[in-house]
Amino acid sequence: MAHHKLERFAENLTFKNLFQVSFEQLEHEGFDYRGRWNEWFGNDNPITLELGCGKGDYCIALARLHPERNYIGFDIKGARLWRGAKTATEESMHNVAFVRTRIELINRFFAENEVSEIWITFPDPQPKKPMKRLTCERFLSYYRQFLRPEAPIHLKTDSQELHAYTLEEVIAPAGYAVEYHTADLYGDSSYNGEAKLTQTFYEKMFLAEGKPITYIKFRM
Repeated sequence: MAHHKLERFAENLTFKNLFQVSFEQLEHEGFDYRGRWNEWFGNDNPITLELGCGKGDYCIALARLHPERNYIGFDIKGARLWRGAKTATEESMHNVAFVRTRIELINRFFAENEVSEIWITFPDPQPKKPMKRLTCERFLSYYRQFLRPEAPIHLKTDSQELHAYTLEEVIAPAGYAVEYHTADLYGDSSYNGEAKLTQTFYEKMFLAEGKPITYIKFRM
């Protein structure tokens, strides 16, 4: 397994669609495409982020569905990002990129109003560390720095606790506009939106175990 990881880390360095930037580089040099992602993509299409994208399967699926949008997946695990970057490279997908970094540094990669949408897919629910949850006010304050007005944020998770926390302790007190929420996405026959169009690796695993998938779509 360790040998495979080393091979993947080495191949990661060859992918033009995978950015690996250290904290020191961000601190002293900044990120080259901050405010200029349209130059990298070669168009002015809306940008959607997936946070904690893992192997990038969800990000890749969305990019296939919507060639008129650009997608960027974020994760800290290089061995996981290898899969997404490799698939996008093999399929010559020009509307998807990946960034290896900690999510708390995400505001250093984008300028004001540069991002049009965020998907948070099956993040660590952090049951004992709510300040590390990707939907806590701390992280929402980072997103607010680069999201366009009224940009939607989607949360898909198997964690009923994270779902309730986001609705009751974060969104409601702050007055964010909730467009839709459910504690059982696939049990709700009234909803046929984008959240049902594709599934992550973990989502398929949870569904196979009989766990309901929760979903929230809200806007700041």
